[in-house]
Amino acid sequence: MVFAALWFCIQASGSGKSPRSIQAVHPTTPLGEVGHLEVPVRRVTTQDSPEGGIATSAGATVVRGEFVSVQVNVNPDGNNVLGDAANEPSIAIDPTNPSRMAIGWRQFDTIASSFRQSGIAYSVDAGGSWTSSGATSTRLGVLEPGVFSSDPVLDFDAEGTFYYYALQPDRGPGSWACYSYRSTDGGMTWPTEVYAWGGDKAWMTIDRTGGMGHGNLYFAWSPFAGCCGSDLFTRSTNGGLSFLNPISIPESPRWGTLTVDPEGNLFIVGVVGGGFAVVRSSNAQDASVVPSFDQVTFADLGGNTSSEPGPNPAGLLGQTWIASDHSNGTSRGNLYVLSSVDPPGNDPLDVMFSRSTDGGLTWSAAVRVNDDGPLTNAWQWFGTMSVAPNGRIDVIWNDTRTSGLESWSELYYSSSLDEGKTWSPNQPVSPMFNSFLGWPQQNKIGDYYDMISDAFGANVAYAATFNDEHDVYYLRIGDLDCNDNGVPDVDDLAEGTSLDCNENQLPDECDRDCNGNDQVDFCETRDGLTEDCDGNRVPDTCDPDFDGDLAIDGCDDDIDNDGVANAADECDFTALGLPVKSDGRAIGDFSPNTDVTCQVDLFDFNIFYNLCFVNSGPSQLISPLCTEPFSIDDDGDIDLIDFASFQRAFGR
Repeated sequence: MVFAALWFCIQASGSGKSPRSIQAVHPTTPLGEVGHLEVPVRRVTTQDSPEGGIATSAGATVVRGEFVSVQVNVNPDGNNVLGDAANEPSIAIDPTNPSRMAIGWRQFDTIASSFRQSGIAYSVDAGGSWTSSGATSTRLGVLEPGVFSSDPVLDFDAEGTFYYYALQPDRGPGSWACYSYRSTDGGMTWPTEVYAWGGDKAWMTIDRTGGMGHGNLYFAWSPFAGCCGSDLFTRSTNGGLSFLNPISIPESPRWGTLTVDPEGNLFIVGVVGGGFAVVRSSNAQDASVVPSFDQVTFADLGGNTSSEPGPNPAGLLGQTWIASDHSNGTSRGNLYVLSSVDPPGNDPLDVMFSRSTDGGLTWSAAVRVNDDGPLTNAWQWFGTMSVAPNGRIDVIWNDTRTSGLESWSELYYSSSLDEGKTWSPNQPVSPMFNSFLGWPQQNKIGDYYDMISDAFGANVAYAATFNDEHDVYYLRIGDLDCNDNGVPDVDDLAEGTSLDCNENQLPDECDRDCNGNDQVDFCETRDGLTEDCDGNRVPDTCDPDFDGDLAIDGCDDDIDNDGVANAADECDFTALGLPVKSDGRAIGDFSPNTDVTCQVDLFDFNIFYNLCFVNSGPSQLISPLCTEPFSIDDDGDIDLIDFASFQRAFGR
């Protein structure tokens, strides 16, 4: 069944989706009549072949005034891979160490195809730089190489475990379903994969209240391209190891998000017809019962969701956001809803906000966040909201007011310190970019951005085309407090309460210290206080040593310790957790000695399935061309033992 599902992903084809209005689409609309549906397609890329020859350019660091955006989807050298695309980002931050964060996105190997995978990168220096486990100079890191995956959503629990939720075709009882992944090391590795129901435009939230539902994971998705018909909600009460059989949500809201209030009540918002429904569950926090939904109200945002032809023709122009105030002041427990909507009149799109002070029973009149004149007729799209622990509300969006053209936008920011009654003057925080560039056969730059607020500012994950292609960027708005001591880092450094040995404007206690000796890796190696034979500014004690001979792989000519320095010794970056042969090469990596890739990918899948497995069987000897990479037991044939091993190596 696994290979049948994968083969469907390789063989199926699809096309970009035509722009259309979704203002009046009700959840009962037949599936085939609704835009924004996922379509699995075959992979078209040269990156998996030894002759790939993919070009790179310097990774982008983009400045607008005091605001600096750092490219996330870069290779291990910090370079941008030309010709690919990355969009639809989501971010997680470790609350126990805010300098550790991860961003996931839709990774397209090439804009020649809409085939995408679950991109992933992590940072250990508060977003100053990014890297991916398993990435190479021409291939960015993904959760499962060669597996079609879309709609990435990340979140974190109070203890710092990260979760990644992604949509994949033909892997469950329905034609689509989501899988959940978890990381306990700040997004560096994601060893746990669990089937988690789900569907298109899924979102998640995690209870961090310390109450009955503390640690619960809640998921909701839209009633299109999903596992389970009208059942659109699931929950995990054991850290994502298993999931509740899906249940329905009243009104079947779609294209929305979830939040948990300070009392542990769950709220889900989404589009219903032309309005915005807010659904509450008071008992989802109780692991002993199947959740029920006991309240449905409608928030007024002064307009309707729209995807009329505009800056993002085949995608949403913004999903609906809901957030709860967890501050200790008078606003504690408030609920906030925000979305980019089409208001009455000629203005195509505004960012609109509404507030509830009574647990979602009633909602305020809509408040306009963008402050451009009413006659500019600008597109304020991808409105995104988060709430800081002190109650400040942060909002970002893409804005065409300066260009006057729907194709050219800037990222804007505004905040509110009075529960959303008034908003700070709008401020551009990025240069202008053309959202029409680099569409990977989809005519859209995804469907959403993501943001997490803290006491001093906001951490933003967004997509833009500063490299003339879709790329993902991290942006810090406001002061940073990476050591979470209640003092901005710039003040810590200025007052000498924190040191900065490498002068990167980050307190040393927030910088990478892989061996846990309270010394920044960069400074420790630079100053000769520890060995760093390969010059990568990481202590040798933290670098991989496959054969255990105390010579790290980066400085070992004979990594597999077979007495011969050959191409197999170039496999020093075989992904952690994969079964390996005695030479260090991952099981399932079809790479003749002269063409080493050290990566189990779709190229290997095609060789295994079309050449080796179909022509072999128990006691049926075949060429070493097949047995060398694919026979884990070295018995001269390819049998079910090898089949299972390749499944694991391929991420299945």
